[in-house]
Amino acid sequence: MKTGEDKVDYQVLLYYKYIAIEDPQAFRDEHFNVCTDIGLRGRILVAAEGINGTVSGTIEQTEAYMNHMRNDARFSDMVFKIEPSEVHAFKKLKIKVKPEIVNLSLDDDLNPNELTGKHLSPKEFYETLQRDDVIVLDARNTYEYDLGHFKGAIRPDIETFRELPQWVKDNLSEHKDKKILTYCTGGIRCEKFSGFLVKEGFQDVSQLEGGIISYGYDPEVKGALWDGKCYVFDERISVPVNRTGEETVVGKCYHCGKPEERYVKCGNPECNKHLLLCEECEHEHHRACSKECKEHPHNRYVKEHQLT
Repeated sequence: MKTGEDKVDYQVLLYYKYIAIEDPQAFRDEHFNVCTDIGLRGRILVAAEGINGTVSGTIEQTEAYMNHMRNDARFSDMVFKIEPSEVHAFKKLKIKVKPEIVNLSLDDDLNPNELTGKHLSPKEFYETLQRDDVIVLDARNTYEYDLGHFKGAIRPDIETFRELPQWVKDNLSEHKDKKILTYCTGGIRCEKFSGFLVKEGFQDVSQLEGGIISYGYDPEVKGALWDGKCYVFDERISVPVNRTGEETVVGKCYHCGKPEERYVKCGNPECNKHLLLCEECEHEHHRACSKECKEHPHNRYVKEHQLT
């Protein structure tokens, strides 16, 4: 990072839009050239159903990108969640064509522009959270929940988003008359998931508009009722949410159980499990989740530290 007069300020943009893209591969190739020319880094998914991205760059670069997107009629009303950053949040630019811009893999896919839950502003979500007659459902994976979540939120036992519909069928089917609140990092997962809940017969389904990121930056709620931090899929790993001065640590070291917010991946490259690990346990267990992974011949921690 540069200092003094040469200091460079960066921004991270989080965005998505469900909109028809006729030729996703052609769009991807053209978009890659645009982003490269601007100097952006990040991860963008393109599908026939739309675009989903997180990118980083200088303020000038990110402003240029937002202007480019808004000049396209398809994305003229795109909402960008903007976070300040001291450095690039990504090492490189990756743009991929996928069947979906977020993988829910429903047997009977749905269009969130036609069927989705009610959108609640951060203030409305904050107020509804405090009611006694609601079920608050985290739409993220276990390792995301374990780092931080809304007070009282349910933790689905899932490792991938596409497991969530079946988890709901197995665990919440008897609560279809209850008011359901669901949330995710930037809002995109809830678009289809809340629609799935409505289609399954849940009578009152709402989602957090703009996700956790927007909630944390909202000038009124300031991330209140959130415990811990928010997991993000870039080099930062986590970002603060609660800006009321009441931030707490809810993460626990995988091995010793002490409070911890430091995430690593299991040293066994064939496992790659996300682990909250204190430095002491990382060294003791060679960054592994089990004895088998610790003794794996390709354990990355062992190679990094030239252990035998």
